[in-house]
Amino acid sequence: MIDIYHVPISRSMRIIWLCEELDLPYHVHPVDFSAQYRASPEWRRMNPVGKVPVLVDGELKLFESGAMIDYILERYGAGRLMPPPGTDAHALYRQWCWFAEATFARPVGEVVNHRRAFPDGTHHDEVIDEMRGRAQMCCDALDSELEGKTWILGEAFTAADILVGQTLLMATRFTRPNLGAALGGYFERIGQRPAYIKATADI
Repeated sequence: MIDIYHVPISRSMRIIWLCEELDLPYHVHPVDFSAQYRASPEWRRMNPVGKVPVLVDGELKLFESGAMIDYILERYGAGRLMPPPGTDAHALYRQWCWFAEATFARPVGEVVNHRRAFPDGTHHDEVIDEMRGRAQMCCDALDSELEGKTWILGEAFTAADILVGQTLLMATRFTRPNLGAALGGYFERIGQRPAYIKATADI
């Protein structure tokens, strides 16, 4: 049984979604996401920087969602949801996984973090506007890449779509980008997947 420590509209959704796609048993532990609890010694023992998710599987504990996805696929995936390692397709799969996290999620997260740090409205609009612009650039890149495709690598749904899809959900909630026709169709297909519906049931 995989234990997932979860907050709605966070990266823990990726892990629930992946487990659903693979039909793996898991248990969700809701986490108090207040600043006080995230700073507590109890939670810092789970995640040293106070974030979510955390995954526990037996004696193993992980606190980075990308590493969790790699671990689950390598240990339980049996070759599903990613191209064979060492192939060009796998390199492109890795590229879009990293794009979702390192390039796309960063400006979206900065908007969320900036507003959280300045809840009284003293945040700097120019900072938020810049981050929105970077998120829009990522959406434009995805729209171009998805032209004529069903999923980010073509016809096969992979875990890269989980990372991209979750970040895209965050972007639509927090940066309000304009989605082109190809990206809009992709997001609609994402939203029709039963595993996605289950992973977003609490939002």
